[in-house]
Amino acid sequence: MWLVTIFLLMGITQIHADYPALQAVLSQKGLQKVSHWMTDWLQEELSTMKLPEVRGTVDIVLGSVYYVLHDMTVVRCDLPEPSVAFLEGTGVSLQVSGLSLAINGRWNTEFGIIHDSGWFDLAVYTINLKTILEFQSTEEHLSISTVSCSADVGGVQIHFHGGASFFFQPFVEGFSGHITEMIRERICPGIQSGIENIDKVLAGSGTVKLDPYVYLNISLTDSPVVFENGFELNVKGEFYSSSSPSEPPFSPNHFELPWTADYMLSVGMSDFCVNSAAFAYLKAGVLNITINDDMIPKASPIHLNTSQFGILIPQLPKLYPDMEMEVLLYASDTPLISFNQTMINFDLSAATKFYAIKTPNDLIPLFRLDMQYSFIAKVQIDDQLLKGVVKMQNLTISLGSTEIEKFDVAPIERMVKLAMSSFVLPKMNARLQEGLPLPRVKGFNLSNSVMTIENGFLFVATDIISPFDFLQSDKL
Repeated sequence: MWLVTIFLLMGITQIHADYPALQAVLSQKGLQKVSHWMTDWLQEELSTMKLPEVRGTVDIVLGSVYYVLHDMTVVRCDLPEPSVAFLEGTGVSLQVSGLSLAINGRWNTEFGIIHDSGWFDLAVYTINLKTILEFQSTEEHLSISTVSCSADVGGVQIHFHGGASFFFQPFVEGFSGHITEMIRERICPGIQSGIENIDKVLAGSGTVKLDPYVYLNISLTDSPVVFENGFELNVKGEFYSSSSPSEPPFSPNHFELPWTADYMLSVGMSDFCVNSAAFAYLKAGVLNITINDDMIPKASPIHLNTSQFGILIPQLPKLYPDMEMEVLLYASDTPLISFNQTMINFDLSAATKFYAIKTPNDLIPLFRLDMQYSFIAKVQIDDQLLKGVVKMQNLTISLGSTEIEKFDVAPIERMVKLAMSSFVLPKMNARLQEGLPLPRVKGFNLSNSVMTIENGFLFVATDIISPFDFLQSDKL
């Protein structure tokens, strides 16, 4: 039950008849590691778990004794590493052999008019479990079900203390048989209940809200595929604006994920995924920034002042002498990214509206410039840092509209190109050369990651370090 919980709750749900923009494959190596994590987690959970009380009767020849075992706590858990494997076309098989528990608790008995109580030690040994989980697509979401489950319990040992325990201890074999059967009968229904709870969670989560502006559709585009050594999920991976969700004017293209069994997890992300995010943020109205002179580096030769802009636009200071200016910079169309064999191409259509500031609440519109940017970037993962370099391929500026008569924009274009080449890009590339940390996924860190850029998609193969591994490492 527990070995698939983390991977599945990363938000993989629903089905949609489109090409996937995200593809992910969990390898056998990954499955085994998830099983190991969940074994550690389960042992921690069991150590603090309160078990439900057990009620029943046992015949002690002289009559029937009604008993209640309650306030039970696991004080020790020996949980061997489960044996897990993918079943091609079905799901996952799980086998646990030799699970043992040591439990402390309280007991109460009624034998006729005799009421008694005390405490007990209970050892449950050699619990064996075999189960098969099936992955399907049901009602537009990923569905998990239990195909088969079998369990047996080697036995229990009980030692009663306090009260008239000396009287009941000779009949402990009767108690042991009842409790052994109760435990055995509850294992598979417990597994089934846990899987049903996971399935309900998956059925109710088709999107991930990333921030107040956009959310990500994480529905499946087709049924999950289980190989002999891996489990593949094809996800729609499209972003939408929370305020005005709509489809972008472009569609995802097909790509084949070149996953590898040497890594725990392989993920492919198409350029459609990234571009749909840009479109969603554009629709949300957040791809804009207001620039004032306080944001301009002091070393800049020109500041946002109408008189200083006279070098570029001679008529401006004549109309509005020595006035501070404000600039609204915004994306005029969806920024587009394309992955193309080792490099990333980035095209941006932007516009800047210039204003003279008469008062903070009274802005005088001056002119609008339309700009077309084109960049290329090379990125790689080095020592678990995202590093790279960005180059500007092209920049063109045209006069979109003006309130101060037409003017030549060539000087402005030269100035912007100089600013990009001497300040903006060097600063950006210096940061990229230092490296940006890779994102964490639901609290899990990536390890031994490699990244390649293919035609139309970006591919990452990685191992994952769980919080348990991190806490036990030398990184603290």
